Amino acid sequence: MATVAPDPRRVDVEYLEQPCKSALNRVKGMPFNWSLNPYMGCEHRCAFCYVRAFEKRADRASDDRYGRSVRVKTNVADVLRRELARASWRQESVAVGAATDPYQPAEGRYRLTRACLEAFGDYSTPVGLITRGPMIVRDVDVLTRLARRAQLTVNFSIPTVDDEIWRRTEPGTAHPRQRLRAIERLAAAGVRVGVGMAPILPGLSDRPELLEAVVRAVRDAGAVSIWANLLYLREGTREHFLEVLGRHWPELLPIYTQEYQGRGYLPTEKVEPVQKTVKELARRFEVGAGPRRHLAPPPRPEQLSLLAS
Repeated sequence: MATVAPDPRRVDVEYLEQPCKSALNRVKGMPFNWSLNPYMGCEHRCAFCYVRAFEKRADRASDDRYGRSVRVKTNVADVLRRELARASWRQESVAVGAATDPYQPAEGRYRLTRACLEAFGDYSTPVGLITRGPMIVRDVDVLTRLARRAQLTVNFSIPTVDDEIWRRTEPGTAHPRQRLRAIERLAAAGVRVGVGMAPILPGLSDRPELLEAVVRAVRDAGAVSIWANLLYLREGTREHFLEVLGRHWPELLPIYTQEYQGRGYLPTEKVEPVQKTVKELARRFEVGAGPRRHLAPPPRPEQLSLLAS
């Protein structure tokens, strides 16, 4: 294992080069059968990230230290090509980035996501990609080639376009407006792009005017689908998120502590009205108007524990 000097753009992050033995992870009970993560650990350091819970379970840092160390699977594209070349491979769908963002800053140096997408294109393998990183526009050529050979959907995470909420809960991410511009670029190139408004934060980003602002912006950018879900908290994520909440919105801390006591999800009667509002907004603003219009159901975060490797 080699330790590389920290990226000068963020001096508190180190990259640990760790070759992998396998690239594809088998998944059950999801809309796709396989997942792939070129990196582990994420420089975006979102306060609400469900992966923090998996990190704590693995005895790794889930607090402020999370995202300060990113494990880089330096040989992942080569391993992936070997796996895709097997006679047993049936070109099943693969989710890329469910446990770490494939277009976090590390990709600017290593280009592992790009190399993996090239491999998927060569082997006509369907891909669903999840990201908050506008760096993806650099790979429009690879994405359009892949889309011609297999089904491709890019899913952008945009839970809010509010500056204050974004800055305090997604400290390492690009501004939501940059993500919207990336959607425009991809949509113009013919790439199918959806948006996940998740997690919506009760008492913060669930205000009607903020929900409408996201849906309207997503429609204008050219996304073909949108879905929404509220915050999911479990041990590992809970402690860090509540610390951030207490620092910036202390008046909400007692409410969250009570509402999430003993559970990771809010009850259905609190979740469904927000999802219904987003669905109605999507219909009103005609998100993805035409034959491809839909409101895709989100996977539940506890299901995504299957992908965190």
